[in-house]
Amino acid sequence: MKIEEIRALTSEELAKQLEATHQELFNLRFRLATKQLVNSREIGKVKKKIATLKTLIRERELGIR
Repeated sequence: MKIEEIRALTSEELAKQLEATHQELFNLRFRLATKQLVNSREIGKVKKKIATLKTLIRERELGIR
């Protein structure tokens, strides 16, 4: 998902997306622990997505954009 697409989401949709991404990170970590994760780079990508979502939520709280 591109940043423009994420910015177009409403605040509720951002919160739902953040929750789903946290769940995805949990599942990836679980798969890593059980040696079922093939591509460990996925964890970094999901963490970056979480950071992006949190940044956009904070921008909206502060009224930056």
